[in-house]
Parts: sequence; structure tokens; C-alpha cells
Amino acid sequence: MGLTGQVRRLRRRRLRHAVATLAAGVLVTGCAQVSADPAARTGTSSPPPPVSAPPTAAVAQDAPVVTAVPPPSAAERAGLRSDEVVDRGTGGTVVVPGSAPAPTAGRERRVRVEVEGGLDVDGQAFADFVLETLNDPRGWPSDGWTFSRTDGQADVVVVLASPQTSAAMCRPLQTFGKLSCRQGPRAILTMYRWVHGTDEYAHDLTAYRQYLVNHEVGHVLGHGHVTCPAPGELAPVMQQQSKQVAPCVPNAWVEPDAEAAP
Repeated sequence: MGLTGQVRRLRRRRLRHAVATLAAGVLVTGCAQVSADPAARTGTSSPPPPVSAPPTAAVAQDAPVVTAVPPPSAAERAGLRSDEVVDRGTGGTVVVPGSAPAPTAGRERRVRVEVEGGLDVDGQAFADFVLETLNDPRGWPSDGWTFSRTDGQADVVVVLASPQTSAAMCRPLQTFGKLSCRQGPRAILTMYRWVHGTDEYAHDLTAYRQYLVNHEVGHVLGHGHVTCPAPGELAPVMQQQSKQVAPCVPNAWVEPDAEAAP
């Protein structure tokens, strides 16, 4: 073989070697591209994997707010919106509307409740207090009476009036607006005492108001005044306790040992 043939074989050998080297490089590069993130081949960046939100705790429903309603005060039970005592209201009375049957059997008396206009009084609360007092077992029911309420014709009319008006309604009795009275079927209660009571009842104005209702209605039922039986004993309900209780002890009831109303 001449020199020319040897040169050709050497060139062909070098060419095959170069082609093989090139092919190996292409193969390696392709494998690297296939194993990489596909987004790298398109020139875009891959978004980060989504992050799961932590589980949300169930939001507890707010418990309903229960506001305790305080019991009515002694003044509110008696129908008083304030402790103001005007010397004179309108001079006329207003019938408190409403009716209720007698709660028990007995000698029934129908009661109508009236309040003078211009007084700072809750008429319905006042009427409720009057009927609750009259039908308490310690009161006149212990003597066989029972009371229904009406806003019409009545056997007993309980009136709450200002000092001047009550004094006018009580004439010819002299009450000076500070004492209550009975005139015919009317038990007339002065606003002065309904608000202030007396010194001997200062510790319990509710008891004084119960006494006042029972005492004046007692007159309508036919009972007169009595006196203190002995020092230290309970004053009879028909004693003039607004003037003086001593030497007895204050008492609002006909039969205080009877079972009280619930």
C-alpha cells in the first residue's frame, strides 16, 4: 500500500473516532435533558408546589347572652316610679283597666282600682299589689272573704290620691293629706303615706303598704278601730298603726300565722 492509501485510512479512522465521540456527547446531553424538569426545556420556571392550608378549627357559635332580670324593688312592686309626692294631681281619678276572677271560694267582693291623674304611678303594678295583698291568706281571706278585680261596677273601690285630693275626698274627716280613710265603698290611700310610710315601718315599707290596704278595706268590710291589746304583741290590723304602733309590734295582717301566699 502506498503512502497515499495509508493517509486515507488514517483520515477515515480519525473521522470515525470523531463521529463516535460526537454521538456519545449527544447521547449524554439528551439523557440529562430528559431527566431534568420539563419546564427547563421550555425556558419557563416551575411554580412552587401548592402549600396546603392548615386545618381550620371550627368557630364555636357564641353562646346566647342571658341577662338576669333583677326582681322588682319594693317601690316598683307598689307601682311607684319615683319617690316624688306632688301636693295635688289633676284632682280626678282614672280607673285602672283590667279584671281578674277571685282566686278562691268565699264571700266575694269586686274591687275596682283608681289612681289620681298626675301621679308618677304605674297603675297596673299598683292594682296588682292591691289585689295580691287582699287575696293573701294572711289577710281577709282568713275571715272568709275573697276578692275579684273589675274595672266596672264594684263593691270596693281602692283609690290612690295626692295629699290635697285625698284630704278633699276624706272630708268631713280631717286627714291633712297624711292619713288615709274610708268613705262609703272607697278606701282612699294618700300618696304621702304610700311613698313614705311611717317611722315605725321604716324598715319594711312593703309591710306598711300591705297594712294600709288591709286596714282601709277592713273598714269597707264593716270593721272599726281597735287598740293595742298588750305591750310586745302584734298590732291588730284594725289598730290605727299610721298614728302609732307602740307598745305593740307592727303587723300588716288579719291572721299573720296563716300560710303566706306563694
